[in-house]
Order: sequence, then structure tokens, then C-alpha cells
Amino acid sequence: MKKISVLLMLLCGSMMFSQEILKDTISVYKKRVLETTEVDFLMSYYTQDGNNASVTGGIGNERLTDLTPTFVVAIPLNADDVLTVDAGISAYTSASSSNLDPFDASGASGGYDDDDDGGSGNASGTKGSPWVESSGASAGDVWGGINASYSHSSDDRNSIWSGNINFAAEYDYVSVGFGGSYSKLFNQKNTEIGIKAQVYLDTWNPKYPTELDSYNEASQNLNNGFFANIDILDQSGNIIDKNGATVWSPFNTTLIQDRARNTYSVSLSFSQIINQRAQFSLFADVVQQQGWLANPMQRVYFADRANYYVGNAANIPNYSSPENTDVFHLADDIERLPDTRFKLPFGARFNYYVNENISLRTYYRYYFDTWGINSHTANIEVPIKLGLGKFTLYPNYRFYNQTSADYFGEYETHVSTSEFYTSDFDLSKFNSHQYGLGLKYTDVFAKFKVFNIGLKSFDIRYSYYDRSTGLTANIISTSFKFVLD
Repeated sequence: MKKISVLLMLLCGSMMFSQEILKDTISVYKKRVLETTEVDFLMSYYTQDGNNASVTGGIGNERLTDLTPTFVVAIPLNADDVLTVDAGISAYTSASSSNLDPFDASGASGGYDDDDDGGSGNASGTKGSPWVESSGASAGDVWGGINASYSHSSDDRNSIWSGNINFAAEYDYVSVGFGGSYSKLFNQKNTEIGIKAQVYLDTWNPKYPTELDSYNEASQNLNNGFFANIDILDQSGNIIDKNGATVWSPFNTTLIQDRARNTYSVSLSFSQIINQRAQFSLFADVVQQQGWLANPMQRVYFADRANYYVGNAANIPNYSSPENTDVFHLADDIERLPDTRFKLPFGARFNYYVNENISLRTYYRYYFDTWGINSHTANIEVPIKLGLGKFTLYPNYRFYNQTSADYFGEYETHVSTSEFYTSDFDLSKFNSHQYGLGLKYTDVFAKFKVFNIGLKSFDIRYSYYDRSTGLTANIISTSFKFVLD
């Protein structure tokens, strides 16, 4: 009996030892979340044109170009953990932003020609126009940002934790953000739920319209500083007496006091594979913003206040037309909006595999916020595989419409008795259409190599955007994904 007991103990011990070896072997050979380092290089070029510049109160040149190169590097730290670093810049030139100072001597206001054209002229030679691009400090700038994230997957790959931290800066603000997410897969990985939280702590380095900033710097005296040698015209084109009873002055001389702009968001998602052909997902975001949420660069003009100008009096009647190239309307105030905003977007995606060559991807989102905006977004994309399947063509279309914010008004339609006001057409009522076509090359084995770098995929896309307010845009974007052996 003792021998049998010893044999049983040895057998059990051997089985347990074998199981440990098997577990170690499985652990050693389990599939890695990311096999090797991957590098994405993305580049986009954006150009737009329109006639509703918010910096000049809802009218004026909206021409803008933007070039955005970005690198994304994903590094496997071990079988379960991945570190991803995303860094990029956005270099832009903006006709609208340039007119933060429309009187810049090297731009719109350069070289005034006081010929005998019937206007009262401007003895100082200073002029400007919302339709002519200035070349002041705000005419172009570079935004830079970096984001680092770390993700960990469980041994069974059914749980994924991640955390991130990011930093971004531009000439008028700095942003620091951090957050985390958790995803859980069920039902043999056919069902997935996720939650994500994010915080952005932004700080303004505010830039103001030249006339408002200069007025405060000169202790609200039109005979000092910037205005000392500049003629100011009334609506009839007559030069005003700066010491008289009726002169130009900003409606509100108090500018930004609280320079914080903070955003807190929580995102929820649910995804379900219905069968071999179909998958759908649901998502919702809860977003709370607080702080100075208006843009201090953006002018507002009131219908119940007298108008005053700098430049060529002869063009005052043409002020709202692109024919006006040399007179500028002095602002009444900057944009002012509530210091809180609650946003709630939610929607769904549905993807369907039609056959081995054609798929269908659809997207819908409904959005509303406490500023009075309600919007609908619908998107459809139809990837079509070409040839041997390495190339995919994907035409797509996006429709969007929204209601106007409670505080929006066009140029010279606001009244000074209002508490909040903006002439930013991004907050107006409009609808838009975006048409796109993309081509993607994919080789999961990255057979095309230069030294030890393999090309896993290449993507190029063109989109045309058309908004009912008259804004149009063209977007070209490319991406290259490389794997490092």
C-alpha cells in the first residue's frame, strides 16, 4: 500500500510539474500583442476659402492652408505591453487670423495712396480690410503636440488597460492632457465594452484685436499710443474729433481674467459581432467644459452702436464687399460666451461584409449641447478590393447639419444689451457635404523592404468639403506604416 501511495504521489507530482512546464511554454509562446516596432508617418494638406471670417466679425477672407506631418511609433515592450508615442506639428497660414492686426504696415495696411478719389482719406496713411490678408505675427503659426500612451493586455487578451499623457502648444495657448481606458471582450471575443476618461487642462496666452488691445494699453486715451497719429472716421467718412463728446470706444474694456479652459470627458462604447458578415457598435460621450470658452481673437459688432473706421472713407459703403480693400471697421467687443458647456454626442456604426471584394461601413451620430446646438452626422464608406486584394479603393460620403447656437449672430446683428455673443459661423446654422476617395495598399508580411524597414501599408485620400455658408475646403492626406525587423 505504501508503494502504491508513493507511486501516486510521484505521478501527481509529475503531472503538476508537467502542467507548470506547459503553462510556462504557453506563456513563452503566447502571441504577442505587437510583434515588432511599427512606425506610421502621416501627412495632410488642407486648404479652405470662404467669406465669413470670425476674426473680423463674421465677414471677410477665410483663406487658410495647413500642413500637418505626424509620426506615430508603437513599441512592444514585451508580449503584453505596448508603448505608443504620437508627435506632430501643424504649420498654417491664415488670412483670417492675420487680421488680428489688419493695420500691419507690411500687409493690408501697407502704403496708403491718398489720391483724389472723392474720399476724405486718412492723413496717417493707415488702413486695413477684412478682405485683404495682413502679414502680422498672427498670419501664420506652428502648433506642436506630443502624446504618449501605454497599454497592457491580459494573458487571454480579453482585457486591455491603457493610459496616456499629452502636451500641445501654440502661440496663444498651452494644453496638458491625461487619461485612461479599459476594454473587456466577452463571448469568445464577439462582444466588447469599453470606457475611456480624458482630461485637458488648457491655459490661454490671449491675443486680442489690435484696436482693443491698444486702447487699453493707451489708458483708454485716443491721443496716446497706437491711435495718437491715426485718423478715425465716422459712418459718413468724416474724421472725428478725438477730444469730442462722440468718439469710438470699445463696449467692454474687460478682457480675459480667467485664462483656464478645462475639458473633462467620459466615453462609453459597445461592439457586437452579429455574424460572419455583420458587426455593429454603439458609443456615447459625456463632455463638460469650463473656463474661458470664447476666442479672444474674434471681433463682434453691435447694431445699436455707432460705427467707426480707419482707412479710406470712399470704401465705407462697400465695407461688406470684397471690393473693399482699404478701410477697416473698429470692433465693439470680442466674442463672449458662457464659461460652461455640456456636450452629449452618441451614435452607432454598422459594418457589413458583402463579399470578398466589397464591404460597407456606415456611421451615424447625434449631438446636442447646452449652447443650443443640435446636429446630425451620417457617413458611408464602401471599400472595394482590387486585383489580388493588396489594393483597396474606398469612396466615401459624409453629411452634416446643425442648428445655430443661442448666441450666434451675423455681422452687426447683435445688440449690446446681450450677455453673450459671437459671429463665428462654426456656431451658425448650416449643413455640409464631404465627398472623398481613397486608395490603400496593404501587405501584412511587409515584403517590400529597404534595409530592415518593411512597408506594411500605404494610404492616400482626397476629400472635398462644401458648407452651405459658402466655405469650401480640399483635403489631401497620406499615411505610411512601416515595420522594423
